[in-house]
Amino acid sequence: MLTRTNDRLIRFEGAVHGWLVRHSISVLRISLGVVFLGFGVLKLFPAVSPAEDLVEATIEVMTAGIVPARAGLVVTALLECAIGFSLIAGRWVRLTVYLLAFELIGILSPLVLLPDRMFRGAGRQPTRSSTSRARAASLTAAAGPSAGTASPAAPASARTARSCGPGSRPS
Repeated sequence: MLTRTNDRLIRFEGAVHGWLVRHSISVLRISLGVVFLGFGVLKLFPAVSPAEDLVEATIEVMTAGIVPARAGLVVTALLECAIGFSLIAGRWVRLTVYLLAFELIGILSPLVLLPDRMFRGAGRQPTRSSTSRARAASLTAAAGPSAGTASPAAPASARTARSCGPGSRPS
């Protein structure tokens, strides 16, 4: 009886492990797509996004005032929505990887362009804005590889990593 239960648990664990190995990158890609889409949509509505002021201030400094702050915010929102849709759908991923790189520059630029807003106090402690930049950079960095594995042009090792596990055959 105990051996039979143990065998069932081992088979169940193997099935769960196999599913996770096969689908975890896709789940990560879709989850990050939902996050990008959500934050992009928030930026489309005035005074809704917690990052609105920071994005507008960064655009103002980055473009030396040539691009109106609100227009820059809308472009950022549309960029994030496009990235989100692409990650969710698993389409246009090659373009999305380049958009993510561009987005990463925008995410990290306040650290250089607005240091007084990112670090405060005698010891220049990070502010909430700077820690949110670090989180956003981490999400963006994770989205790149997960998007790349959805592409037919992805290296074979990335594609087969999704399909290996108990009971599966390498492609």
